[in-house]
Amino acid sequence: MASTPRFLTLADVAEVLNTSSAQVYALVRRGELPAIKIGGRGQWRVEGSRLEEYIQQQYRSAEQYVAEHPFVDSESD
Repeated sequence: MASTPRFLTLADVAEVLNTSSAQVYALVRRGELPAIKIGGRGQWRVEGSRLEEYIQQQYRSAEQYVAEHPFVDSESD
């Protein structure tokens, strides 16, 4: 069996991303982070590979933002 679980709770994801469970829940509800709802209580789970894909997408988004909004040091003038 794998050392890391295939599916993570929202609290697990929050720990990985160093954010709150509420923020992760918002990402899931907005459809930004794919997740499944399981069980009678409707607990959310995020597949580890989907979390990694989300993280990579965030890196790409950040790179694009930096390219489109170059840093200008106003003190160097």
